[in-house]
Amino acid sequence: MARRSPASGPRPGGPAERGRRAPRGKAGRPHTLAIDIGGTHVKASVLDSAGVPVVERVEQATPHPAPPGAIFALLRTLVRELPPFDRISAGFPGVVRDGRVLTAPNLGTKTWTGFRLAAELQTRLGKPARVLNDAEVQGLGVIAGSGLECVLTFGTGMGSAVYRDGDLAPHLELGQHPAWKSKTYDEYVGAAALAKVGAAKWNRRVSRVIALVRTLLNFDHLYLGGGNGVNVSLALPRDVTIVSNRAGITGGARLWDARFDPIFLKR
Repeated sequence: MARRSPASGPRPGGPAERGRRAPRGKAGRPHTLAIDIGGTHVKASVLDSAGVPVVERVEQATPHPAPPGAIFALLRTLVRELPPFDRISAGFPGVVRDGRVLTAPNLGTKTWTGFRLAAELQTRLGKPARVLNDAEVQGLGVIAGSGLECVLTFGTGMGSAVYRDGDLAPHLELGQHPAWKSKTYDEYVGAAALAKVGAAKWNRRVSRVIALVRTLLNFDHLYLGGGNGVNVSLALPRDVTIVSNRAGITGGARLWDARFDPIFLKR
């Protein structure tokens, strides 16, 4: 059975139990199955049309390596715990273009290269599906939609997303780019680095990353999320905010906003 997650911040329901529903908002259908595929956990919930969960999210640890077959087996278990849905949104930890995976650096296998994830989700789960990079989905759950906004997610690696006035910019795979000396951002501030150097030194690295990204993008606002976002203990400037990792799920409903249709329509 999938584990129901307590999540950080105010929870949408009470004690975890099978089938426990979250308090419903005024919005109704269509309902979105929102999936967050991560290097550490795979999570899922069902959202109403306003992006409010109608059930507590469920999750399981990500196997390693995690080829497509293993992820879909895990998803079948998660979906059995959830109510019916009308469409699917998924965040994936790598480069995704036109619903097809180009890279999956933190899933421990190259079998994802070229995998048509959106089409396979639709075939296997029987509903239309849209897929973006996981940091991009999380950003859609937190951005204000004004100015140049950037999202960094700290988990197994470091994800990134950029938006201008609420529109998604071309994806930057910043996690795979050199950050400091010979280390990529993933290696510099990913989960392995946190475990190796400890929280104090890791936070100094996060401070350096913020300065690097500020120089690169001159953002109006930067959001820090991901599973290890809770470990950020810096005194942050006013234009940098820590956000809940729950946005990796709740941002899923935004993939179906009409303004993003051009990203997903077949060329």
